[in-house]
Amino acid sequence: MSVQQRRNKILDLLREDGHAKVQDLSRIFGVSEVTIRLDLEALEATGEVQREHGGAFLTGVGSFAKTGKMINRANTDLKKEIARKAAELIADGDCIILDSGSTTTEIAHLLVNRRELTVVTNALNIALILGENPGISIVMTGGEFKAPTLSLTGKLAADSLKNFHVSKLFLATAGISPSMQLTYPGLSDLEVKNAMIQVADEVYLVADSTKIGISAMACLGPFNMVDTIITDSQITPEQIQLISESGVKVM
Repeated sequence: MSVQQRRNKILDLLREDGHAKVQDLSRIFGVSEVTIRLDLEALEATGEVQREHGGAFLTGVGSFAKTGKMINRANTDLKKEIARKAAELIADGDCIILDSGSTTTEIAHLLVNRRELTVVTNALNIALILGENPGISIVMTGGEFKAPTLSLTGKLAADSLKNFHVSKLFLATAGISPSMQLTYPGLSDLEVKNAMIQVADEVYLVADSTKIGISAMACLGPFNMVDTIITDSQITPEQIQLISESGVKVM
């Protein structure tokens, strides 16, 4: 991994978790703490990161919790297209999991008038979007709060899912690697994503086509951990063939 690639992945991790310790980054990337401090110094010069004793945090990280807006708002039109298809699969009376993420947030906006839904989520913003409707029961995981993604994560979040059973999971991802692995910016979410998959009858990955071929830092596992990918109309025939060969349905 080049210096720039490592710095880009550190920035991705900070955009996901909000903060990180030098010691943890050194262990994750297999370089010295001196090297990580130089990386953080370079990232601070861009204005996106602020250093603190022993680590760094994303500039303006507190604003996400204050405003309720997520950091990742790219490709909104594609995500709305995906959300419309996903919402068609959700019937009144269903018990579902909505993972945290910008695409799943778009799904939540389309469910505000539904009845007799039970929605399990690790996303504070999704709970707030749906919470005003008395016809929707909201169940939240516990866990460590990540301000940039307005989500709860870690072992506590994963453990809280163990006794659940849902008909459908709508799962987010940061990227589908060229080797067809589900990848994420940080390690803390992997346990939560896996716990969600274990308790769902059907797993729908909601991911726009720009994420196909993209590798984030942490690998959850093979792409065929999901049953179906719901994506946008810009997906190419070659990408459809690649996904279909892995045994996953393309919607």
